[in-house]
Amino acid sequence: MVTGEIYKLLYFLFIGICIGVLFDIFRIVRKCFKTSDFITYVHDIIFLVASGFILIFSIFVINNGEIRSYIFIGLIAGICIYLLTLSKYFISFLSKIILFIKKILFDPVIKLCMKIRENFSTFLEKIQKNKIKMPKIFSKCSKSDKIYNKFQ
Repeated sequence: MVTGEIYKLLYFLFIGICIGVLFDIFRIVRKCFKTSDFITYVHDIIFLVASGFILIFSIFVINNGEIRSYIFIGLIAGICIYLLTLSKYFISFLSKIILFIKKILFDPVIKLCMKIRENFSTFLEKIQKNKIKMPKIFSKCSKSDKIYNKFQ
Protein backbone atom coordinates (compact mmCIF):
# COMPACT_ATOMS: atom_id res chain seq x y z
CA MET A 1 0.00 0.00 0.00
CA VAL A 2 2.75 2.43 0.89
CA THR A 3 4.69 1.67 -2.28
CA GLY A 4 1.67 2.67 -4.37
CA GLU A 5 1.56 6.04 -2.63
CA ILE A 6 5.30 6.49 -3.12
CA TYR A 7 4.83 5.88 -6.84
CA LYS A 8 2.01 8.42 -6.87
CA LEU A 9 4.27 10.89 -5.06
CA LEU A 10 6.89 10.36 -7.79
CA TYR A 11 4.24 10.90 -10.48
CA PHE A 12 3.24 14.19 -8.91
CA LEU A 13 6.90 15.11 -8.54
CA PHE A 14 7.19 14.63 -12.30
CA ILE A 15 4.00 16.66 -12.87
CA GLY A 16 5.52 19.45 -10.75
CA ILE A 17 8.56 19.39 -13.03
CA CYS A 18 6.26 19.58 -16.08
CA ILE A 19 4.46 22.60 -14.60
CA GLY A 20 7.87 24.20 -13.97
CA VAL A 21 8.81 23.61 -17.62
CA LEU A 22 5.50 25.14 -18.73
CA PHE A 23 6.21 28.15 -16.50
CA ASP A 24 9.65 28.58 -18.07
CA ILE A 25 8.20 28.35 -21.58
CA PHE A 26 5.92 31.28 -20.79
CA ARG A 27 8.86 33.17 -19.26
CA ILE A 28 10.99 32.57 -22.36
CA VAL A 29 8.25 33.70 -24.73
CA ARG A 30 7.81 36.84 -22.66
CA LYS A 31 11.57 37.43 -22.75
CA CYS A 32 12.10 36.77 -26.47
CA PHE A 33 9.03 38.64 -27.72
CA LYS A 34 8.45 41.96 -26.00
CA THR A 35 4.80 41.87 -25.08
CA SER A 36 2.39 44.45 -23.76
CA ASP A 37 0.86 44.23 -20.30
CA PHE A 38 -2.41 42.94 -21.73
CA ILE A 39 -0.66 40.08 -23.53
CA THR A 40 1.22 39.30 -20.32
CA TYR A 41 -2.09 39.02 -18.46
CA VAL A 42 -3.44 36.75 -21.19
CA HIS A 43 -0.30 34.56 -20.96
CA ASP A 44 -0.74 34.35 -17.18
CA ILE A 45 -4.35 33.25 -17.56
CA ILE A 46 -3.38 30.67 -20.19
CA PHE A 47 -0.65 29.35 -17.87
CA LEU A 48 -3.08 29.08 -14.95
CA VAL A 49 -5.68 27.27 -17.04
CA ALA A 50 -3.11 24.91 -18.57
CA SER A 51 -1.44 24.06 -15.28
CA GLY A 52 -4.83 23.69 -13.59
CA PHE A 53 -5.98 21.34 -16.34
CA ILE A 54 -2.78 19.28 -16.03
CA LEU A 55 -3.19 19.10 -12.26
CA ILE A 56 -6.88 18.17 -12.22
CA PHE A 57 -6.45 15.66 -15.05
CA SER A 58 -3.54 13.98 -13.28
CA ILE A 59 -5.39 13.87 -9.95
CA PHE A 60 -8.27 12.03 -11.60
CA VAL A 61 -6.11 9.68 -13.68
CA ILE A 62 -3.42 8.88 -11.13
CA ASN A 63 -5.28 9.21 -7.85
CA ASN A 64 -8.93 8.58 -8.83
CA GLY A 65 -9.86 12.13 -7.85
CA GLU A 66 -8.70 11.82 -4.25
CA ILE A 67 -6.78 14.78 -2.90
CA ARG A 68 -4.00 13.71 -0.55
CA SER A 69 -1.16 15.60 1.06
CA TYR A 70 1.51 13.80 -0.99
CA ILE A 71 0.01 15.40 -4.11
CA PHE A 72 0.94 18.86 -2.86
CA ILE A 73 4.28 17.66 -1.49
CA GLY A 74 5.16 16.09 -4.85
CA LEU A 75 4.04 19.13 -6.86
CA ILE A 76 5.89 21.65 -4.71
CA ALA A 77 9.00 19.46 -4.55
CA GLY A 78 8.94 18.92 -8.34
CA ILE A 79 8.57 22.62 -9.08
CA CYS A 80 11.33 23.53 -6.60
CA ILE A 81 13.71 20.84 -7.85
CA TYR A 82 13.18 21.94 -11.43
CA LEU A 83 13.52 25.67 -10.71
CA LEU A 84 16.66 25.17 -8.61
CA THR A 85 18.47 22.74 -10.93
CA LEU A 86 17.31 22.51 -14.55
CA SER A 87 15.54 25.82 -15.11
CA LYS A 88 18.55 27.95 -16.00
CA TYR A 89 19.82 25.38 -18.54
CA PHE A 90 16.38 24.96 -20.08
CA ILE A 91 15.88 28.73 -20.34
CA SER A 92 19.30 29.18 -21.93
CA PHE A 93 18.79 26.37 -24.42
CA LEU A 94 15.24 27.25 -25.44
CA SER A 95 15.99 30.98 -25.60
CA LYS A 96 18.76 30.32 -28.11
CA ILE A 97 16.46 28.15 -30.21
CA ILE A 98 13.61 30.69 -30.17
CA LEU A 99 15.93 33.60 -30.94
CA PHE A 100 17.43 31.63 -33.83
CA ILE A 101 13.98 30.83 -35.22
CA LYS A 102 12.94 34.44 -34.69
CA LYS A 103 16.04 35.62 -36.56
CA ILE A 104 15.49 33.20 -39.45
CA LEU A 105 11.70 33.46 -39.83
CA PHE A 106 10.24 36.52 -38.14
CA ASP A 107 12.85 39.18 -38.84
CA PRO A 108 12.72 38.79 -42.65
CA VAL A 109 8.91 38.85 -42.56
CA ILE A 110 8.92 41.99 -40.42
CA LYS A 111 11.49 43.65 -42.72
CA LEU A 112 9.38 42.75 -45.75
CA CYS A 113 6.25 44.20 -44.14
CA MET A 114 8.11 47.39 -43.25
CA LYS A 115 9.41 47.69 -46.82
CA ILE A 116 5.92 47.21 -48.26
CA ARG A 117 4.53 49.78 -45.85
CA GLU A 118 7.31 52.23 -46.75
CA ASN A 119 6.77 51.77 -50.49
CA PHE A 120 3.01 52.13 -50.12
CA SER A 121 3.32 55.34 -48.10
CA THR A 122 5.81 56.70 -50.68
CA PHE A 123 3.35 55.85 -53.44
CA LEU A 124 0.54 57.64 -51.60
CA GLU A 125 2.75 60.70 -51.10
CA LYS A 126 3.57 60.81 -54.82
CA ILE A 127 -0.11 60.62 -55.67
CA GLN A 128 -0.89 63.48 -53.29
CA LYS A 129 2.01 65.65 -54.48
CA ASN A 130 1.47 65.20 -58.19
CA LYS A 131 -2.29 65.01 -57.97
CA ILE A 132 -2.31 62.48 -60.70
CA LYS A 133 -5.22 63.19 -62.99
CA MET A 134 -7.36 60.33 -63.99
CA PRO A 135 -8.14 60.10 -67.71
CA LYS A 136 -11.49 61.46 -68.69
CA ILE A 137 -13.57 58.64 -69.93
CA PHE A 138 -16.13 60.79 -71.70
CA SER A 139 -13.82 63.39 -73.20
CA LYS A 140 -14.76 62.44 -76.77
CA CYS A 141 -18.47 62.73 -76.14
CA SER A 142 -20.31 65.74 -77.38
CA LYS A 143 -22.57 67.77 -75.18
CA SER A 144 -25.56 66.44 -76.97
CA ASP A 145 -24.81 62.82 -76.10
CA LYS A 146 -27.01 61.30 -73.42
CA ILE A 147 -24.07 59.72 -71.55
CA TYR A 148 -22.19 62.98 -71.34
CA ASN A 149 -25.20 64.85 -70.01
CA LYS A 150 -25.91 62.13 -67.50
CA PHE A 151 -22.55 62.58 -65.78
CA GLN A 152 -22.50 66.38 -65.74
